[in-house]
Amino acid sequence: MLLFWIVLASLLLQRIFELLLAARNARIIRSLGGYEIGAGHYIYLVLLHVLFFACLIGEVTTAPSPGSLPSGWQVYFSAFLLAQLLRYWCIWSLGNRWNTRIMVLPGSPPVRRGPYRFMRHPNYLVVAIELFALPMTFGAALTAFSFSLLNAWLLLRVRIPIEEQAVYAPKK
Repeated sequence: MLLFWIVLASLLLQRIFELLLAARNARIIRSLGGYEIGAGHYIYLVLLHVLFFACLIGEVTTAPSPGSLPSGWQVYFSAFLLAQLLRYWCIWSLGNRWNTRIMVLPGSPPVRRGPYRFMRHPNYLVVAIELFALPMTFGAALTAFSFSLLNAWLLLRVRIPIEEQAVYAPKK
């Protein structure tokens, strides 16, 4: 159970750091004439992640044998750790343009370095891996599957279409 709490605390600290970085980057983008779009759905993303942590804690701590790791946990945990490397590659590649919100900087072309050379939304791949692999590491299959589905729905139906329109649509 100690590993669970260490990983969870580390992830929560990571999220706090990311929110602070996003706020800083938003200030920079706004100072350059940028603006946010699609703000209405942001609360649902935040809610999804808060509920994810709550459900993960609930499922892991109320398991029949809390603290025992399922067989194959190393595979899931390795995927989770590799996703963290990809996350930081995304953040580094976007620099001041990385954000948890959809920020538009008029006249700026889409970033095409780092993992963005290979795909448009690598950070969403990170989140998808994370929402599945972390719960599976600790035997929380219900959390893994339910939040993976909720995340996929929110990203595919709401978030990505807004971002695609903002970043990749031809400008008039």
